[in-house]
Amino acid sequence: MNWTEVNIYTTTEGIEPVCGRLLNVGVTGFQIRDAKDFEDFLNDKTGNWDYIDDDLMNLKDCETCVTFYLADNSQGADMLAMVRSEMAELAAMDSEKKFGRLATELSNVREEDWANNWKQYFKPLTVGDKLVIKPSWEKYDGNDSRTILEIDPESSFGTGQHNTTQLCLELLEECLNEGDRVLDIGCGSGILSIAALLLGADSACAVDIDLNSVKIAGQNAAKNHIAPEKYVTYAGNIISDEALREKIGGGYQLITANIVADVLIAMAPIFGKFLVPHGKIIISGIIIERCDEVMEAMEKNGFARTELRESGGWAAASFEIA
Repeated sequence: MNWTEVNIYTTTEGIEPVCGRLLNVGVTGFQIRDAKDFEDFLNDKTGNWDYIDDDLMNLKDCETCVTFYLADNSQGADMLAMVRSEMAELAAMDSEKKFGRLATELSNVREEDWANNWKQYFKPLTVGDKLVIKPSWEKYDGNDSRTILEIDPESSFGTGQHNTTQLCLELLEECLNEGDRVLDIGCGSGILSIAALLLGADSACAVDIDLNSVKIAGQNAAKNHIAPEKYVTYAGNIISDEALREKIGGGYQLITANIVADVLIAMAPIFGKFLVPHGKIIISGIIIERCDEVMEAMEKNGFARTELRESGGWAAASFEIA
């Protein structure tokens, strides 16, 4: 398997929040380069040294960087999109710009070349009992009645390959009722809300903190022949932006939120404001190690869990307003 180096450029203050976000999405191994390490070395009066190693010398004027590696396949592409979504959210929260530019860049390879390398792995994928997800360049020849959802890999998370997306789609089949209004929070590519409409929802509202994700979600809805009046998109942070919450409004029968544990916990107190009585919510993006925390936060805020599923170290759950 081939691997690609990914670099996130930040500041000394940004190292901890960046690494925390990476851990939340399942990136557990990374390297940190920080000019402060060189400064600390020079200020260490207890050390005895006659020369400075080239690797350490290279830290002198470097931009602080967190480095990790992704496989050149569809799962790696989904992971990169998830990481970029996390960095966009972190940047939006960093009002004082303490964490630097938070740019995510591939090393020694053009991004379009890397994308083409792993396209070979992206094939039609059946999920649950009703859906098949495919890119535009592939045909689906299945002799069944599955609904085709067309999603091309983009810079937004959600192609159906990742465990969290699959878990959400499986739960969506069970929770969705014909004619539901659906709210997709942290929509990424829009895959969950588009799937809901293809499976019988009446309308959907897709929200993401990343403006690019919102744009791509709208494009994906059009690719799947969703009427514009049935698909509304907003960009912003629903936790801090009251005006945005008012625009989104209430009266939704179902919410989908495939994000990460910390954000789900922060949103737990406001989810209910968007739902009708006895409304339902599907949450995912939760690494197994954080599952209990998220379940507790949801239950404390008036939700009763109806199902919990796990796959590949990730968890997803459905709830109803208690």
